[in-house]
Amino acid sequence: AGRTVGVLSIDPSSPFTHGALLGDRIRLTEHFLDQGVFIRSMANRGALGGLSEAALQAALLLDAAGRQDVFVETVGVGQAEIDIIDHADTIVLVLMPGSGDSIQALKAGVMEIPDVIVINKADHPLTDTMVREIRGVLSLANLDRTPEEVRGSWRVPIIKTEATRGKGIDELVSALSEHRAHILAGGQLEERRGRNLRNEVLAIATARMRRRLEEELREDPEFQRLLEEVVQRRLDPASAATQLLERAARDEQPVE
Repeated sequence: AGRTVGVLSIDPSSPFTHGALLGDRIRLTEHFLDQGVFIRSMANRGALGGLSEAALQAALLLDAAGRQDVFVETVGVGQAEIDIIDHADTIVLVLMPGSGDSIQALKAGVMEIPDVIVINKADHPLTDTMVREIRGVLSLANLDRTPEEVRGSWRVPIIKTEATRGKGIDELVSALSEHRAHILAGGQLEERRGRNLRNEVLAIATARMRRRLEEELREDPEFQRLLEEVVQRRLDPASAATQLLERAARDEQPVE
């Protein structure tokens, strides 16, 4: 109560039209005018890790504007959309029973990422089965750790919720507060934020370098010839990329 909140809801962009539905604007309509709450829907613009440069900058802007809590809802986790681990203090993984989410999470290896796991739509008959599956996966993650390390580490809670009825929300808020207190007490908050900011600099630089490279090579006949070599199977993609980087490095060298 009384806290100011910023919410960034990231939706996937179409790889063809580059548009996005921004469905969060529909789901969160009743909260847009809540006191102290700012909600912004954004497209991921095809960013490989699920977060675009604009989304990262928007999160920093909300922080600079004095929002005490900033929530970032990502496009969802597949095989690659795990950039959020490099930008958030606390990671919440939301799963749904009966949807194959637990199998997808196992395939993508994302069970190592969350600090809190939420099973929404917990009135589903397969909820308890999913809880057992997740607990089994989490216990396997501790097999290569000493008992002392396990006791001193954060134990990932599994919270069951029903968002439409408001059930389990208080437990979720408590779990988030407990995790923040845990990383504060262990000095991990500053460590995480330092790592996150370093990764954010690298992510933005990488995105800008890619755009710059694409612009420079769009009409470059030598680049088109290189791509044609790959298409004709006369050159493999890795070798083509190596040649491209070597050429870029030569072009960057100052002329004496």
